[in-house]
Amino acid sequence: MELPEYLKRTLRELKEERDNIWDFSKECTLCGRKCKVDRDKEKGVCGIGSIPLVSSYGLHFGEEPELVGTGGSGTVFFAGCNLKCIFCQNYEISWNKEGVEITIEELSGIFLTLQREGAHNINLVSPTHVIHFIVDAIILAREKGLSIPVVYNTGGYDNPELIKHLNKFIDIYMPDAKYGDDDLAKELSGVSDYVEINRKNLIEMYRQRGNLKISNGVAEKGVIIRHLVLPGLIDNSIKVLDFIAKNLSPDVYLNIMGQYWPAFKAKEHPIINRRVTLQEIKKVRNYWLSLGGTTRGWREEFW
Repeated sequence: MELPEYLKRTLRELKEERDNIWDFSKECTLCGRKCKVDRDKEKGVCGIGSIPLVSSYGLHFGEEPELVGTGGSGTVFFAGCNLKCIFCQNYEISWNKEGVEITIEELSGIFLTLQREGAHNINLVSPTHVIHFIVDAIILAREKGLSIPVVYNTGGYDNPELIKHLNKFIDIYMPDAKYGDDDLAKELSGVSDYVEINRKNLIEMYRQRGNLKISNGVAEKGVIIRHLVLPGLIDNSIKVLDFIAKNLSPDVYLNIMGQYWPAFKAKEHPIINRRVTLQEIKKVRNYWLSLGGTTRGWREEFW
């Protein structure tokens, strides 16, 4: 079994990189928005200031099979978000910021608790805007015996320069690839440059980790990309798939998800105010197969 990245490095290396990551938070440029607020004095667009909020944590068995294994994925849900998706299915957490303030010491304790409970990995959900706190917690937990892989489960709108500094901490990158159209990204998620930022992130994440490496049925290293099929917007999906196949690899683990439903404000939208159909899901998945892609990660109930 391959060691997690943070165990391959000296504590000095980790702390030096930690300092670099904290620099992104001083005039905050952690995400693609680069709102440049002083997070010690005010909140960013993400809604979070100097203290991270954790909404929940525990063993999760609904993730990709290679993350879940037999023991579950140790998920930690962080409140707040740098995107403003009107269809967010976790809007209570992302928009309403429902969560409990937590210290770095407490967060490291959560990581160790999940490991003791049998988690195969630490799955950081929406970590972008609080990653500076997280790397501190990883270092502290390592000193107390943390030894399982770390998953960076992101909406894909991170600062690409930040991603370069996560190489010593992250074993599995799990970004969304939501859009191939910036006008659509602006309309549905409130950012006008998602495509450029997301594509740079995908390329850097794949450069660092490559295709998913699995041991005894459980992921150890690599990239898992998620793409949610939106109703009536198949052309958007095709643009995303074309980019991934051409610029990464058709062998990349791409979970084409079919569980969309009109959550939160989506029910008021003229196009995405309905569930995605089985025909739409099949059309997107068949297109990926035509590009040489695989079916890894797809839920059987949608196929």
